[in-house]
Amino acid sequence: MSTAIRENLKPALILFGLLTFATGVLYPLLVTGIAQVVFPGLAGGSLVRQGHLPVGSRLIGQDFHDPAYFWGRPSATTPPYNAAASSGSNLGPSNPALSQAVRDRAARLRAADSGGRSIPADLLTASGSGLDPHISPEAALFQVPRVARARGITESRLRELVNRLTEGRQLGVLGEPRVNVLELNLALDQIAGRRSLNSCPYSKNDTIMRSNPGG
Repeated sequence: MSTAIRENLKPALILFGLLTFATGVLYPLLVTGIAQVVFPGLAGGSLVRQGHLPVGSRLIGQDFHDPAYFWGRPSATTPPYNAAASSGSNLGPSNPALSQAVRDRAARLRAADSGGRSIPADLLTASGSGLDPHISPEAALFQVPRVARARGITESRLRELVNRLTEGRQLGVLGEPRVNVLELNLALDQIAGRRSLNSCPYSKNDTIMRSNPGG
C-alpha cells in the first residue's frame, strides 16, 4: 500500500466512524429523547390504557366480533390487525376473490344487522394497511341497532355516544370525519357495563403486548 493511500485512508476511516456514531447513535437518541419529553403519548405508540394496563393503540385496530361491540373495518392481514404484517389484500376491483369477499362480509353484516339498510363501504372493504382503527360515523351508526339489542340500551343513547366520539377533519379540511372503534367500545363499556373478557379482545393485541411488556 502506497504512502499516499495510507495517508488518505486514516482520515477517511476516522470520518466514517464519527459520522456513523453521530447519525446512528447520537441523533436517534436525541430525537427519541425530545419526543419522549414533548410528545410522550405519541412517542410511546399512542397507547390506550385502562388504569395502568394498555388495552390497545389509537393507531391499530382490533378484531371485535362480539355482537355487543362495534366492529371495525375488515383486515386483510393474517391474523386480522396483525401489526407485524401490515398489508392490503392486493386484489384488484375485477378480481373475483374480492367480489366474493365483499359478498361474504355483506351477508355477515345483514345477518347481524337486519333491516335491509345500505351497508357503508368501509364495512365491506379492507384498508390498505389492514390496521385502520377508524370507521366512518355512518358505519358506526349502521351498527347501532345490533349493539342496542345486545346491550339492552336505547338506540338514541348509542347515537349520542357515536356523535360525541366522532372526530372531525384535521385542521378542518384534511381527511374525513371518523370514529375510533377501540375508544368507542371502551366508552360503550363505561355506559353499558363491561362484557366477558372471553368475548372482548382488549389486551389481546400480541404486537402491542410484546412491545410494551408489563404496561
